[in-house]
Amino acid sequence: MNDSWKKRTKLVHGGTRRSQYNEVSEAVFLTQGFVYDTAEQAEARFVESGPDEFIYARYGNPTMAMFEDRISGYLGYEDAFACASGMAAVNAALTALLKAGDHVVASRALFGSCLYVLEEILTRFGVHVTLVDGTDNEAWAGAITEQTTLVFLESISNPTLEVIDLKYVCDLAHSVGALVVVDDAMATPVFSYAKSCGVDIAVVSTTKHVDGQGRMLGGIICGSKDLIRGPIETYIKHTGGAMNPFTAWTHLKALETMELRVRSQAEGALKIAEALTGHPKLETVRYPTHRGHPQHELALSQAPAGGTVLAFEVKGGKTACFNFLNALEIITISNNFADAKSIATHPATTTHQRLPQEQKDTLGISDGLVRLSIGLEDHDDLLADILNGLEQA
Repeated sequence: MNDSWKKRTKLVHGGTRRSQYNEVSEAVFLTQGFVYDTAEQAEARFVESGPDEFIYARYGNPTMAMFEDRISGYLGYEDAFACASGMAAVNAALTALLKAGDHVVASRALFGSCLYVLEEILTRFGVHVTLVDGTDNEAWAGAITEQTTLVFLESISNPTLEVIDLKYVCDLAHSVGALVVVDDAMATPVFSYAKSCGVDIAVVSTTKHVDGQGRMLGGIICGSKDLIRGPIETYIKHTGGAMNPFTAWTHLKALETMELRVRSQAEGALKIAEALTGHPKLETVRYPTHRGHPQHELALSQAPAGGTVLAFEVKGGKTACFNFLNALEIITISNNFADAKSIATHPATTTHQRLPQEQKDTLGISDGLVRLSIGLEDHDDLLADILNGLEQA
């Protein structure tokens, strides 16, 4: 890949490997293993494999390698490892880098499955976890110590869209030698600021904006070659969390249009947030770079757009909120986000339902909260659908 290429060019051509047939569209290699010319060649490859030498699909595959090279180059990282899902990537990034006795400081506003990995799995094996208010720089400063091994956070939290001062946290963590791992799903790959702020490992659920069309589960771990091809690759090789080659191929095709899709979706999210601000049926409207967001200045200092998701709180709690959701005609009720189709989610009863009520209250996940993922439909049609739904609330 040419380092001088602009980002959109990298999304189309980065990491391309052509077979002997010189195909235009990338080939999908649906094979679990690879053949060696001699026993000596097999022995040598198990000692040290070159960049285009493969052993087993759980270790790597030409289609997966193209995807890894393309997205890591786009995000500005040296290397990447493709995983079976976003949570497989989160789990692998954390587990590969931590051991018993290590200390993790994490933002408390996290996706429910991320909290489960931190609080239920890692602590079971002797990792100490401290959760803080991610929007409070003083809380980070008080929790990160010389004993801290790793810091974990969502650049924009799911589902309440809190924004963290990422450069501040990275500088603080690096001052004590801690690694920073960020779940970058809400920020989107297109508007990601992880690398520029100093994040060591950026984890992306490629189910979301990369695929972006409701088809495939996937995840990617991006970072330095030493970390990716060292502890992370070793962990995934032995535990089996690698991406399927067909998924990697569909992701390669989806990357070609990702910028066009995500920029349109982000434009629609801001437009709808502005139109809903002050609506009599809503308590609050949140979109990171909208003027009504309590951290919009910080959000704008880090990225030109706040992603493809907004959140709002319907007055009247669960009953009013369910009336709103059930009245929607275009927007679908589901638990994913970043799809080509617009999706409304009620986090308190779905994605974050397992959290204790006290924790939901602390995070702001009320019975009236709706997470709204903006798709590729006409923005005016979406707004009309939302306004009609609110009339029923």
